[in-house]
Amino acid sequence: MPLIVLSDSQNWPDLYGDFLYRFALLRTREASVAEEMVQETFLAALQARHRFAGQSTERSWLVGIMKHKIIDHFRKVAREIPTDDMERVGVGEDVDGTFDQGGHWKAGASAPLEWPDNPAGALEQRQFWDVLKRCLGELPPRMAQVFTLREVDETSTEEICAMLGITPSNLWVLLHRSRKHLRQCLETHHFGPRSS
Repeated sequence: MPLIVLSDSQNWPDLYGDFLYRFALLRTREASVAEEMVQETFLAALQARHRFAGQSTERSWLVGIMKHKIIDHFRKVAREIPTDDMERVGVGEDVDGTFDQGGHWKAGASAPLEWPDNPAGALEQRQFWDVLKRCLGELPPRMAQVFTLREVDETSTEEICAMLGITPSNLWVLLHRSRKHLRQCLETHHFGPRSS
């Protein structure tokens, strides 16, 4: 496989700006923070151009840089969010045994509705992402961060706990609550029964 050469950095905003903005907005949920993440990513990439090995696409390289910027942002925010903010959302019921320790549905638990569309195909639809973003926006910041880090970015439990200064037990409670809320929200606004 031939090495990939970086394009002119002056073209990065036109080539990747919108994609990186949407990527950051889904994770940070704040337009101003997403804009800042894009700018910081471009600046860090410009400073690290000489270290680009050419073994990935330019876009993948920029996304990798952005992920680090977002993680740094989450670490900073985690130090500033009061713990009682995590209980704000109306889905703060006690963990009721719906999920096992691996985050999977337990046998006999109230399973999700049978969704008529293929969820994997729905991921490709912009409408799904708009609804997911809206549903994530209803969660307290810490819950949304935990869900996004674990389920979207596939960050390990250990990394999330270290990054946000929480225990694994607290992580599982936050994941349980966020999954339960997102399930209800997505069923209501995206996958619910459709009228013919």
